[in-house]
Amino acid sequence: MNAQRSDDDEVLARAWRGVGHLTLNRPRAINAVDVGMIRRIAIALDRWEHDSDVDLVLLDGAGDRGFCAGGDVRALYESVVAGRTDEVHTFFLEEYALNHRIATYPKPIVAIADGVTMGGGIGLAGHARIRIVTERSQLAMPETRIGFTPDVGGSWLLGRAPGRVGEYLGLTGATMDAADALYAGFADHLVPVAHLSALEEALQYRADPSSPTELVLLFDESPERSNLETWRPWIDDAFSADDLDGILHRLRQRWEPEAHATADLLEASAPTAVTVTLEAVRRARALPSLRAALAQEYGLVMWFATTQPDLAEGIRAQLVDKDRSPSWSPAHRADLPPGRVAEAFAYEPSPALW
Repeated sequence: MNAQRSDDDEVLARAWRGVGHLTLNRPRAINAVDVGMIRRIAIALDRWEHDSDVDLVLLDGAGDRGFCAGGDVRALYESVVAGRTDEVHTFFLEEYALNHRIATYPKPIVAIADGVTMGGGIGLAGHARIRIVTERSQLAMPETRIGFTPDVGGSWLLGRAPGRVGEYLGLTGATMDAADALYAGFADHLVPVAHLSALEEALQYRADPSSPTELVLLFDESPERSNLETWRPWIDDAFSADDLDGILHRLRQRWEPEAHATADLLEASAPTAVTVTLEAVRRARALPSLRAALAQEYGLVMWFATTQPDLAEGIRAQLVDKDRSPSWSPAHRADLPPGRVAEAFAYEPSPALW
């Protein structure tokens, strides 16, 4: 086995029998990624792209809690509150470049989104050629909960979910189980945890011309019916409204308890975050490529990080002080400046992403 490890082992990279195996290795932080980990993954992909002994890449996470809880938002918080804009630019530039690289990598990348896979974890697993979930998978784009907006190509995936499921998931940050993730287009196959070791072995000892997809199908199981599919009538009805006020009105008119719970959640969310996110998902639906969606997201995240207090306040409330009582600015939808959304999308970050 050929193993190359980082000094602190936060990303394990090894190649064996044609498989380049990358493991995120910060289990205590549910493998949250920082810029150093992003760089190590990129270096391994660069090395294996032209290595004739590597036919595919397997991407997974250490520990039993999850593949990746997202980006290291504590580090982001520290950079934002200290005004270190260059660090914020660097993180997102390199993270988005890696997201796009995974999507366009010339060799198959098989990602196993076992357990918690959120935010930046979706950016790594959600754009792989073969995306696997398990019976304990929990996927989400929860950025609005911290006064932010879905990124890492999340808006691209949300914009291509069935009906208005993308708006629902983007605005609420709702957690998907395996069935939901498959239904919404965030995953391709359900493989039980008990079969993951056998799958890895099959990928290493595959018999030509078996493709990775054909091998994964040997372990694939059909999920139960997705809640998202069951909820489509009220989701499509409410989230097709023109604006957030219309969405809330329609949710309140529905008889389903889940619709009313969703309205309560949106009422408590950061007005700027949910309003900008609604527009972001709808614009992403009309964009031509993941590359274009990442560029749109980059402008929005830098606008949030450099001009809006909600991002730092949301991280503080959720992850730093953990009082779960953010003070959004503005606190109410009625106080949202009429040009706020246009301002967000007009923002031009420097340096540019591409």
